[in-house]
Amino acid sequence: GTDSRIGNKFLKASVGFGGSCFQKDILNLVYIAKSYGLDEVADYWEQVIIMNDHQKRRFADNIVTTLFNTVNGKKITFLGWAFKKDTNDTRESAAIYVANDLIEEEAQIHVFDPKVTEVQMLSDLDYLATRDAESNAKHLTVHADAYKALEEAHGIAVLTEWDEFKTYDWQRIYDNMQKPAFVFDGRNILDHQMLEEIGFEIYTIGKGK
Repeated sequence: GTDSRIGNKFLKASVGFGGSCFQKDILNLVYIAKSYGLDEVADYWEQVIIMNDHQKRRFADNIVTTLFNTVNGKKITFLGWAFKKDTNDTRESAAIYVANDLIEEEAQIHVFDPKVTEVQMLSDLDYLATRDAESNAKHLTVHADAYKALEEAHGIAVLTEWDEFKTYDWQRIYDNMQKPAFVFDGRNILDHQMLEEIGFEIYTIGKGK
C-alpha cells in the first residue's frame, strides 16, 4: 500500500484493471512460481487474472440482464474507453472487452472519451478478431460531444474514471434518455444518491444495486 499505484488509487472494486504492466507482472509471477515448483502459488496469482477477466464479462452480462435480457439494437453509451483517466492508453482496457461482449449481443455502442480516438477504439476491437472490421464499425459510434453520445441512450456504462463525468448535467442527460434510464457505474465515481433522486436506475460494483 505504500506504492501509490497499488494503494487507495488502485485497489478499488471496479469493472476490472487494465493496462499492460500489471497483468504482465502477475503472469511473470505465475511463471516464476511454476518454475520453482510452487504450483499452488502460481494457481493463486493466475486466479487474479481469471477473476479480472470474469469481472469484465460479468459487467457486460449485467447490462444485458438489466435491459430486459436483450440489447439487440439498443443504444449503450460508454463514458470512457481508456484503461484509466488522464491517458489515451487503451491497452487491456475493460471497455474493449465489455464492448466486444455487447456487440456480440447486437448492441449499438456509442462512446465518448476525452482522449481516445475512433481509430484506436476500432483497432482495439479488431485486434480481438471476434468479428470482421466492417461489423465492428457498424456497431461502434464515437462522439466528440458527451451529451450527443448520451442522447436517446437506453443505458450508460462508466468505464473510465474521468473527473469530468462527475460534473455533467445529469438532469439534462436523464431528460434526453430512453426510460427507464439505466446507469452502470463501473468505476463507482458518480453521486448515486443524486442520480437516483433524478430518476435513474443505478447499478454499481461492490455496493449491490
